Amino acid sequence: MAEAAARPAGRGAKAAPSLLYLVKRTELAVRARLDEVLKPSGLTALQYTALTVLERHDGLTAAQLARDSFVTAQSMADMVRALESRGHVVRRPNPANRRELLIALTDLGHRLLADYEESVRGIERRMTDGLTDDDAARLRLALDHAWRRLS
Repeated sequence: MAEAAARPAGRGAKAAPSLLYLVKRTELAVRARLDEVLKPSGLTALQYTALTVLERHDGLTAAQLARDSFVTAQSMADMVRALESRGHVVRRPNPANRRELLIALTDLGHRLLADYEESVRGIERRMTDGLTDDDAARLRLALDHAWRRLS
């Protein structure tokens, strides 16, 4: 099975799935596992992603957060309202531009991420189970390279 997935796509019944298909299939599986793990918190995988973006880059505009979280500006506006109403994020005026609001994690948001850190890492460990540490590092680099080439 792994050998078939490694072969490039082509015509015919025995052709392996395209790399794009394999990446999307993996993304959907990751999202499903995240939804399972996060269900007790009431967060979706997309909301969790937005919180992790803020953990790495606190104080973003909604537009920046939307881009880095892979959602539309409208979806992010709804998401920020939901996260703010639960106390996970706060919006504050941008000192450099008074017309902008910057979104930041609250202490509650930080605690929520800490509470789920090990469970989320477990998904990553499950995904890379059977890979050597070097193979997992190469996968990380290859995915980052692919993203950079397409961005």
